[in-house]
Amino acid sequence: MSQTITEKILAFHAGLDKVEPGQLIEADVDIALANDVTAPIAIAEFEKLGVEKVFDDERVLLIPDHFTPNKDIKSAEQAKILREFAKKQGLKNYFEIGRVGIEHVLLPEQGLVLPGDLIIGADSHTCTYGALGAFATGVGSTDLAAAMATGKVWLRVPESIKIVYHGKLAPWVEGKDLILHTIGILKVDGALYQALEMTGETIDTLPMYGRMSMANMAIEAGAKNGIIAPDEITLDYVRPRARRDYTLFASDPDAVYCRTIEIDVSTIRPQVAYPPRPDKSRSVDQAAADKIEIDQVVIGSCTNGRIEDFRLAASLLKGRKAAPYMRLLIIPGTQDVYRQMIKEGLTEIFLDAEALISPPTCGPCLGGHMGVLAAGERAVATTNRNFVGRMGHPESEVYLSNPAVAAASAILGRIATPEEVV
Repeated sequence: MSQTITEKILAFHAGLDKVEPGQLIEADVDIALANDVTAPIAIAEFEKLGVEKVFDDERVLLIPDHFTPNKDIKSAEQAKILREFAKKQGLKNYFEIGRVGIEHVLLPEQGLVLPGDLIIGADSHTCTYGALGAFATGVGSTDLAAAMATGKVWLRVPESIKIVYHGKLAPWVEGKDLILHTIGILKVDGALYQALEMTGETIDTLPMYGRMSMANMAIEAGAKNGIIAPDEITLDYVRPRARRDYTLFASDPDAVYCRTIEIDVSTIRPQVAYPPRPDKSRSVDQAAADKIEIDQVVIGSCTNGRIEDFRLAASLLKGRKAAPYMRLLIIPGTQDVYRQMIKEGLTEIFLDAEALISPPTCGPCLGGHMGVLAAGERAVATTNRNFVGRMGHPESEVYLSNPAVAAASAILGRIATPEEVV
């Protein structure tokens, strides 16, 4: 029986020859991860089980990245729970301040998540790792606790939606724009508990950072996972990083999909998702015509916190300054990204533009710290969600974009096209 890449990975980890959509399986987990928001609950539930040791001290990962550097006493206590548990269990992959990064940027960078893996994380954007050809999905903290103890997880095999991208990208269009456009088609509940398999000639040439942006936001259409079959672009990224062996999977040519969507990317302009949902995507030209003044720009996050994202932003900000009465925040995804920004002179460009450069953190993306919005304030952000109150006060607004649009908007103090600046 022909199968999709998602079905093949799940069958492999369940020890089965094949699986079908709707089937319940128990599968072996390659990686189980959590952060400073979700891990304390998982740890408490783990300890209730009476199990002394996690199933594998190399495959349970703790990454305190959401409210770190600790913003207050409560967040410090949360982080302390992770630290003490990691010490007690002898976890090999616990990342403290100075070594930490935003989890979904850090783990691929460190070669800890790999093609063919089955990865679960107590964070909805765990689906990012599908860009490597892995099955990766978010779970609740109690499900994670069980996996930490047993190395297994119960899953229902999802149906797959095939998204085929054709054509050549227009100037300033990135992976972020493709996924915002796609979510605009599907809507926020259009792929509930389904796999989004992204393919086509456009994906074949899309760099890894763009693929990660796309897989990262599959959850914003309600998908169980987003996935891209590994190819030479994937392997060029993985080979120098991988810390263990991995397996490559691909969909059979005659695999069955519940839906196929064809998208001509040549017609897509940079996108801006209006509040309060990621599916309210519109052309940047329309957004610029609406003359939306802004108070803050955030460039970073697990969606767009990689070195290529900052190169793109710096290409517009070089020799220019952020608009008066407007805050520009630059948040590298990891320490290595930060170091590379320094080596390439990007930090100088951002400092000359009068930006604040933050240590790696999720921070403002979830209204945590390092850029919380007040009532009535508007932000353009390269983050992944713009729900009511997502970045602060319920009466604030967040507009999602790629780094080029964000940089242009920072310069002009309103949502702007890159062409208006260059």
